[in-house]
Formats: sequence, C-alpha cells, structure tokens
Amino acid sequence: MSTDITEYTLRTDRHTTGYLAAGPDDGPLIIFVHGWPELSISWRHQLPVLAGLGFRAVAPDMRGYGRSATYGTSDAFAQELIVADMIELLDHLGAERAVWVGHDWGSPVVWNLASHHPDRCRAVANLCVPYRTIEAGWDGLIELVDRDVYPSDRYPVGQWDYQLFYQENLPRAVEVFEADTYRVVKALFRKGNPANAAKPSATASIRAGGGWFGGADVAPDLPRDDDVVTENDLRTYAAALDRNGFFGPDSWYLNHEANQRYAATAVNDGLLALPVLFLAARYDYTCECTVNARMTEPMRRHCRDLTEHTLDTGHWMAQEQPAEVNAALVAWLRDRVADHWPTSRVADRP
Repeated sequence: MSTDITEYTLRTDRHTTGYLAAGPDDGPLIIFVHGWPELSISWRHQLPVLAGLGFRAVAPDMRGYGRSATYGTSDAFAQELIVADMIELLDHLGAERAVWVGHDWGSPVVWNLASHHPDRCRAVANLCVPYRTIEAGWDGLIELVDRDVYPSDRYPVGQWDYQLFYQENLPRAVEVFEADTYRVVKALFRKGNPANAAKPSATASIRAGGGWFGGADVAPDLPRDDDVVTENDLRTYAAALDRNGFFGPDSWYLNHEANQRYAATAVNDGLLALPVLFLAARYDYTCECTVNARMTEPMRRHCRDLTEHTLDTGHWMAQEQPAEVNAALVAWLRDRVADHWPTSRVADRP
C-alpha cells in the first residue's frame, strides 16, 4: 500500500486550498489541520503512518498559508470563514464525514467543526488547545489564566499578552517576522523544556519587551533544534512564509469578537456527543493544561465522550514526538472510532 504524499489543489469561486494527501482514495478520511505559523507539512510524520493503515490522510495549507489563498484584510481570517474552507474541502473529497485532527490554531477550527457541523465529523482530536478556550472568545480565555503564575497586577491577560501585541501592533509584528522568516521558524520550532515549569511563559511579556524577540528588528540566529525540524523542513516553512507573508497568519489573532459571536451559534449549546481525543503537552507553557486544570474544565463539561492523554513534549508535539502522538491517535481510533477503521485493508496487507 502506497504511503507517498502527493500535492493537490482545490479552487472554488470563494477560496483556493492546497493540500497534501496519502493513502487509498477510498480509505476512511482523516484530515489534519495545522496552526501558526505552520503548513500542511507539520503533519509529515502522521500522514504516511495513517495512510499505511488504510486511511485517506489529508492535510491542507490553511487560509493565509502555503499554497492556499491569502487576503489583504484581517477580517478575512475569522473562524467562520476558515471552517467554511474545511467544509468545502470535505465536499471536494467526496465524503460526508471525516475524523478531524487539529493543533494550535488548527484546534479551534476543529472544535468549531465539531460544534457547528457535527454531521460532518465522525470524531475529533486536538493537540495542546482544549475546547471552549481560544475559539470561544477573549473574555472567557482570560478567566482561565492561572493567577498563581500570572498575578493580575503584573500579567493582566496572563500568557495571552502576545495576542494583544498583534491587535495593537500588527504592522510591527509582520515587519519583524518578515525580516528573516528562516530565523523566525528556526527560533520558534523548539522542543519543550522541563526547566521552565511553573514559570511565566515568554508570551506573557511580549508587549513589555517591546515586541517579539525583545523588540529586535529581526529574529535571533539560534541553532536549529534537530529534535523537532530538519534543515529542509525549516527551508520549506520559510519559503512559504516568504511567499505569502505573515499578515494572514497573524490576522488569525485579530478576530476574537467575530469568533465569539460564531461560537455562540454552535448547535446543541456547544455540547459534543461524538468521540473526542485531547492530547496535552506537559511542557507547553502557553497552552498550559497539566498544572492549571482550569484550562480543560470547559472541555470536560462540554464533551460527553472524552479521552485525554498528557505527553512529555512541548508545543510542537506532532513534530517533537511523532511516534507518541501517532500511537495515542491510533489507539483512540481503534478504541473509540472503530467503525471508521479500515480493518479489511489492514487484514489484506502482506
């Protein structure tokens, strides 16, 4: 069975989506949704594994990224529009439903698919970002901040300070990131550091520091973390960001009010009855879900069939510990989503 990854493009009157796919055309569909500032290749370790099991494994470049269309106004990156992109992709792939897997800003997209279009979801899995947090609105997100780590007088919005920087200084953020995209992705894609546990995340002090990278005009030239990315990976990320720029990716952070209104229109009051998997990263100190249980409380209240695991990894979980992510995902699929499993294909393999 081929596990080769192939590029495709979907063009409609409203949007263009570039995507990667592997596995049999008629295999059960599983769609992987990346976050900031990534690409479909963020799932390079997952696509061939799921394809080898008989799934049709797909990973799109999200709106504003890679081979997908980008736009010149920030309101074009609201969740409602991005979810529509994914429904369009699902229709194009000829499937009624899929298992959806998200990470970072891909997680709100997947949560919104589950809460607004449960009929198009067989099950959903998300890495790092729990349900009813970022996609549900700014005020609710701030209420979940761990005030033992982020006292209100010093960190009024906790670890989410960097998002205010985008809102207040988007041109500057874009300028600094675009000054050297290769250095940016090399600085960002790093494994988790246990030594930073119980300390404020660096994202809590972006505005106080004058912007990203301590207010510098260009990202620092740090050594590559080869536990997360290869040199070729970095060059691929940087080339895509050079082509599309950072305006679109950063604009995902500028739509909290619109996203909150959209979240309020979820069916069933946002309660999810379908199978849900959540993978928390022990060393992700921005989306901190292992010490500060408040971050996961809304998810636990709103999910009726929830499976949770914590992995000893940082934020870039699928790239830092791909084998562990794949094992957790496959075990959950076999246990909770068995009717979506391509059993005959596995049995037929030599």
